Amino acid sequence: MYLAGVDEAGRGPLFGPMVIAIAVIGEEKERLLAELGVRDSKLLTPSRREVVRAQMEKLLDFYSLRVVEPREIDEAVSRGGLNLLEAKVICELVRRALEKTPLGVVYVDSPDPKPERFGSLLSQMLGGSVRVVARNGADRDFAIVAAASILAKTERDRLVEQLKRLYGDFGSGYPSDPRTREFAEKWLREHGEPPPFARKSWSTWSSLRKKESLERFLV
Repeated sequence: MYLAGVDEAGRGPLFGPMVIAIAVIGEEKERLLAELGVRDSKLLTPSRREVVRAQMEKLLDFYSLRVVEPREIDEAVSRGGLNLLEAKVICELVRRALEKTPLGVVYVDSPDPKPERFGSLLSQMLGGSVRVVARNGADRDFAIVAAASILAKTERDRLVEQLKRLYGDFGSGYPSDPRTREFAEKWLREHGEPPPFARKSWSTWSSLRKKESLERFLV
């Protein structure tokens, strides 16, 4: 039987894309992932993630990635929400995997605090073609989901580095990061709108605009 794991990287940042990955392996080889040091990507250093990814790619029977750009994220937020977008992309990846391998089960790191609800949504969208197990923190519980998390995280890190080379260092990209907020404030002040690689639907922009308006009023 073949197992699949699905995870994302970059769901919450103000800048850059979200990346969703699927990793597939034969059940008899799954234990080898742990021997390679495959674990939740957040527990590995960036350099270690790259090393593990290179080794892991040789072991996996199939893997695929989907880059979700900020514009697509903004459109989803204004319509059905980010969870629905993530579900659609996951189904897209699962269908790709099913074309290559006879999947028995797909383990998913659920973005929904009620993982059963997210799992039911995926099962419905996939028409029952494969068993779906959705769980919060699945990247800690299943090595194959940890493998997907490493694929997604390393891919997003590469894309973010490309953006930084083009636009300058914006920090981690999360609104809580002072460097990210400083970059966002400066860009808004100089250009009057968020940069093209930003998620414009994030509430951070409205709060920064209010702050800028207040500062102008007080000058």
